[in-house]
Amino acid sequence: MMSSPSSFRLVAATGIHRGDRAYQQDQVQILVHPRTQGCLMAVVADGMGGKSGGRKAADQVIMTAHQVFDRFVPSKDDAETTLRQLIEEAHLMIKLTAIAFEEEPHSTLASFIISPDLSADLIHAGDSRIYHFRGPEMQHRTTDHSFVQKLVNEGQITEEEANVHPQSNLLTGCLGTQQDPPQDSHHIPQLEMGDTLLACSDGLWHYFTPKELGAIVHTLPPREAAEMLVGKARHRARGGGDNLSLALVRVEPAR
Repeated sequence: MMSSPSSFRLVAATGIHRGDRAYQQDQVQILVHPRTQGCLMAVVADGMGGKSGGRKAADQVIMTAHQVFDRFVPSKDDAETTLRQLIEEAHLMIKLTAIAFEEEPHSTLASFIISPDLSADLIHAGDSRIYHFRGPEMQHRTTDHSFVQKLVNEGQITEEEANVHPQSNLLTGCLGTQQDPPQDSHHIPQLEMGDTLLACSDGLWHYFTPKELGAIVHTLPPREAAEMLVGKARHRARGGGDNLSLALVRVEPAR
């Protein structure tokens, strides 16, 4: 939790669960800027590849996020450029790890920076998502870099069908692969009181409609919302759940 000298505060929470998998390959973190109040970065990474490869990849994303955000000077640096650096540098680090360990570590990335002027910048690669809610209403969500999203875009299947498609885990872009990762960014000029940003892995969003997510993040304080989302996802997975993680930040009036 953090406050700004002006009239808002950012209230944040994270949630993570191994699901029904043997290993935890998701990583999530919210970083508070070391020198600037009212500025934070949230990062979700869903690692893939072998017993430990996926975790190594997700760890590289988090480590790179720390380095990149530490260099970031909100008053003069561009947040979108900083997020692009995060993708490029983490991608490179994962590829170097792969050479050293002869594994095939890959990772998704979903990250956002909220600046002290309440603008926000989002970036993602893979099928970890970022949602922007105003109250309970979804304003924006990132579009997955996945095979089923491509089918949805082409009108071949619906969003509902995509959720139960046998190849729903096939990605068309992420970090650590041979080709350069996608860098889809989105800028929000001004967050308002009651706005929420939610970054999460597919182990979480798979079990919710945007309407349900919006209702939960709007109704409950961030920590309780995070707990409820994890609990509901676990219940709905019926013993077959993936790793899941989320980072949630809400703009509230300063007390």
